[in-house]
Amino acid sequence: MFISLLAVTFAVALGVSLTVSALFAGSIRKILDRIVQEDISAGWLKYLRFAIVVVGVSAGVRIHALERYILPERQARPLADGAKELVQRIPELNLERWVLEVYRTVIETAAGVAWLLLVFFIFALIAYVITRGMELRRGAGNKRIGVTEKNTLGEAGRLDLPMA
Repeated sequence: MFISLLAVTFAVALGVSLTVSALFAGSIRKILDRIVQEDISAGWLKYLRFAIVVVGVSAGVRIHALERYILPERQARPLADGAKELVQRIPELNLERWVLEVYRTVIETAAGVAWLLLVFFIFALIAYVITRGMELRRGAGNKRIGVTEKNTLGEAGRLDLPMA
């Protein structure tokens, strides 16, 4: 029964992780294309999708919590004369516990992936601000040092484009 629970929680965590990875792939791709060069952004996207799955599965399948179904718990049981007896017992895996464990798996997987994506988006925002600032500084620097554009006739000056 424990092996079945472990397999089900793994499958649920993997499914949730892959679903979240697919849902956010487009947004992540656009962010990476904006921040890093296009030729390496595809590699970063693959790595981030892999990280989402690994973090999701490791957060969702809580081995230490599932161990209680195979390792006996020690509980003190009072006896009639006031003494206490140590009793070892393993919790029963009934339908209610299965539902609870699957629910916990979904929630913990989503929480783990949410933290990973939050950290990614914070660093992506910082990188975007730095990149945008450098672009604006380059643009302002060109205007300050007198860089002019040439029109199609080769004359220096302002480009007058017809408005549509």
